[in-house]
Amino acid sequence: MKENNKSKKTFYITTPIYYVNDVPHIGHAYTTIAADVIARYKRLSGYEVLFSTGTDEHGQKIVSSAEKANLTPLELVDKVVLKFKNLWPLLNIKYDEFIRTTEERHIKVVQEIFNKLYQKGDIYKGEYEGWYCVPCETFWTETQLTDKTCPTCGRKIEKIKEESYFFKISKYQDQLLSYIEKHPQCIQPEVRKNETISFIKSGLKDQSVTRTKKSLKWGINVPFDDNHVIYVWYDALLNYITVAGYNTDKEKFEKYWPSAIHLVGKDILRFHTVIWFTMLMAAGIEPPQMVFAHGWWTIEGEKMSKSKGNVVDPYEMIEEYGADAFRYFLMREVSFGQDGNFSKDLLIKRVNYDLANDLGNLVSRTIAMIKQFFNNKIPEAVTKKEVYDIELEELALKTIKEYNTQMNNLSINLALETIWQFIRRTNKYIDQTAPWVLGRENSPKGRLSNILYNVAESIRLITILIYPFMPGKAKEVWEQLGMETDLDKLRIDRDAHWGKLKPGILVKPGEVIFPRIDLKEKEKEEVKENIVNLISYDEFKKIDLRVGKVVSAEEVSGTDRLLKLKINLGKEIRTIVAGIRKYYSVEKILGKKIIIVCNLQPIKLKGIESQGMLLAAVDNNGLALLTVDKEIAEGSKVQ
Repeated sequence: MKENNKSKKTFYITTPIYYVNDVPHIGHAYTTIAADVIARYKRLSGYEVLFSTGTDEHGQKIVSSAEKANLTPLELVDKVVLKFKNLWPLLNIKYDEFIRTTEERHIKVVQEIFNKLYQKGDIYKGEYEGWYCVPCETFWTETQLTDKTCPTCGRKIEKIKEESYFFKISKYQDQLLSYIEKHPQCIQPEVRKNETISFIKSGLKDQSVTRTKKSLKWGINVPFDDNHVIYVWYDALLNYITVAGYNTDKEKFEKYWPSAIHLVGKDILRFHTVIWFTMLMAAGIEPPQMVFAHGWWTIEGEKMSKSKGNVVDPYEMIEEYGADAFRYFLMREVSFGQDGNFSKDLLIKRVNYDLANDLGNLVSRTIAMIKQFFNNKIPEAVTKKEVYDIELEELALKTIKEYNTQMNNLSINLALETIWQFIRRTNKYIDQTAPWVLGRENSPKGRLSNILYNVAESIRLITILIYPFMPGKAKEVWEQLGMETDLDKLRIDRDAHWGKLKPGILVKPGEVIFPRIDLKEKEKEEVKENIVNLISYDEFKKIDLRVGKVVSAEEVSGTDRLLKLKINLGKEIRTIVAGIRKYYSVEKILGKKIIIVCNLQPIKLKGIESQGMLLAAVDNNGLALLTVDKEIAEGSKVQ
């Protein structure tokens, strides 16, 4: 972070821009929530913050995914981008800028930097021959490979040979090592920095930064050569200075650059340090303040995989547990920078113990006692402080100090643990002082007033501290406490001091902040859902399934989805119209023996009567028809 000439503290934080060949998953949510938490904290600390996220929309993967979906690349990216843009507000994420690499402002920056480096001699024309992973959009050298699979994703790679422009990354090897040595915080955590240094010392080779239009048309054109498009990673990394206003808004760029922190997954750290830093050095731009690489999430102890069906859908998590509970779990469960394990059981335990028992119970019983004993008014602290009172106040001040240190160090989960130690101590304070007993016994109001003021003030401070993590729930607590100040406008150095709570404010009892999740009831609901989907054996027997052979196939005019098929069922030939053209060509489906539902009522599709239905399985990778595994007569009944 830095201060401009007006001494205004500024802070710039980014997520990676997410590749839009797929829908958002837990990894995308984790990085973006972390960035949002840090951005909100910095605003609370008085910084002028720029928080950006966005989408990476060029490259071969996009072309391949678009072809499978029978869309143009732009149609595909426009569609998938909405899934990201629509998700972030649901997760209470408040970004300042959303950058798309297909935007004109970004294209201009990419071409300008590319041209600048070409004129400088740091980009030159040559020929590339080597290994390329399409899913990772990554080039690999022979020395980096142990077999013909990608070291990152494990999938098969292809050897390509074509004309290419190269970036002289080798020229900047010593300068890069020197920079990292002088700026030890620029790559974090420490273990990732050491890995990067080791990689650089092994020797940097010039990087291919274009593809010919014979192999790839979907990308940003090289400004001086119409036969080439710019490599997707070279294009994507420049988004960070596009957002900061490079060559479009000088004042903005000077304000926010290089006070930037990039949050990335550990799998893309080398791109964001080795390639990105040297690109900036070549262009005469200072590298960012820090690149922080976080770990990966396993799901129930296993690697996340579409084929295993264990991909965590953030939309489902929001629906089932709420956005703030999901945010809390991801930030609390694992040390930021380390790998983590996600399971619904672990999430439910966090909700029930941390959120419902600790925080929720603290709020609900405090509000209830203020309502009962002080007619909804926050009482005054009027009597001499006892030992318990002093301990609570001292812990509050210590908590705020430690919290600030941990948040500035990006020790996010430790900051939450610090808050929860204070929450548990406040609950213990209530148990030790037993205000409900004092209230029932009509004891002098002074002591009871002191106790409930102290607890209410603790909740006020806790709410300020949890706001970056759970902004929605923090606002609910704030409102129940009777506070009218906008949490967004609070400042820790001004408002997070003991004794700022004004007596006489009316509390507003409301709904339970974090209801407990009843595991037995949840299990009953899940069993009930499964039972609802069951059908009787007699109902199943009504379905007439038979083996049929495709003897004729033709495309249905006026549509890009339908095939008209003639199916031999032994004693008859049926016509069936099926929406499988995206997955099966006429040539590919001819002669296949497939499973047909024969006793469906015929329907007309594009004027053709369809007399049945094909059975198929569908997943994220596409569609596959159900077939038989050995030779069997057409018309045979499936039982």
